[in-house]
Amino acid sequence: MEELLWAVIREDEGGNRYRVGRYGTREEAERVARRFDDGADDRRYVVERVDQRRAS
Repeated sequence: MEELLWAVIREDEGGNRYRVGRYGTREEAERVARRFDDGADDRRYVVERVDQRRAS
C-alpha cells in the first residue's frame, strides 16, 4: 500500500485551512493544487508533507 505523504491544503481569506486530499508524491499533489488554483493570482492551495506521527 502506497503511503500518502503529501497533502493539498486550501487556505481561505480568513486564514482557515482545509485538507483537500492526500497524495503519494509531491508532483501529484502539486498538479492537483495547480488545477484547483486555476490560474488565480493569489494561491489558495498549498502542498505540505504530512507528519506521519500526527496523522495517525
